[in-house]
Amino acid sequence: QVHVEESGGGLVQAGGSLRLSCTASGRTFSSGDMGWFRQAPGKERVFVASIRGTDGRTFYVEPVKGRFTISGDNAKNTVHLQMDSLKPEDTGVYYCAANQFGPLTIAPQANYWGQGTQVIVSS
Repeated sequence: QVHVEESGGGLVQAGGSLRLSCTASGRTFSSGDMGWFRQAPGKERVFVASIRGTDGRTFYVEPVKGRFTISGDNAKNTVHLQMDSLKPEDTGVYYCAANQFGPLTIAPQANYWGQGTQVIVSS
């Protein structure tokens, strides 16, 4: 019943920027979190960033700190991921995720997933 959909991926040169957007429609979970994960071919899906539904606090994996910014609107169940100073190692399919209760910093904590949007950073 909850539908998660993300957009904004694309092909960009190293050093460039992209902004991803995600909306979770249907059910709303004010006590839950929303966030982003990414997956390269043949690799596991890993955490990137999340924002806490209860207070808006943000969390990031170390490699993206200072380059990525997650923001959200609780009323709209919408989150964005501003990605600056992109590097080739940021390449992958980016998935938006949401849950009913936080935290959301590992994949098994997600209850709902988007279909993914591809990000390719060329060198």
